[in-house]
Amino acid sequence: MSDRFARYAGLPSRVLMATIFLLSGLAKLGAMDQTRGYMEAMGVPGALLVPTIMFEVGAGLLLIAGLGTRYVALALAGFTLVTAMVFHTDFANQIEMLMFLKNVAMAGGFLAIAAQGGGQLSLDRMFAARNPA
Repeated sequence: MSDRFARYAGLPSRVLMATIFLLSGLAKLGAMDQTRGYMEAMGVPGALLVPTIMFEVGAGLLLIAGLGTRYVALALAGFTLVTAMVFHTDFANQIEMLMFLKNVAMAGGFLAIAAQGGGQLSLDRMFAARNPA
């Protein structure tokens, strides 16, 4: 791999990984009653709906911008694993098993982003260049 690719791959990686959370959070806004009902049916308090929306949208935007990238990616990895264990454990249902595995794979991607950081095209990099101390 070229150094140039490695330098600039962070932005598309972050955008691709963040998109599902940004869109999911926004979709929940349009279906709050249904989402709350689903959460409660799975044993999750409906009061967590608004914080979940805020987390998904906020973390998605932060990840895209590359601001606090390592921390946001770690938080998203944890969130993704928790949601897999809460919502996708009916392994007799092939779709649920695939959703579980998708979440596990996404957590792996977030851990890779956390290890790599925001990369060349990130606010983290811009702020680090301004304040080299």
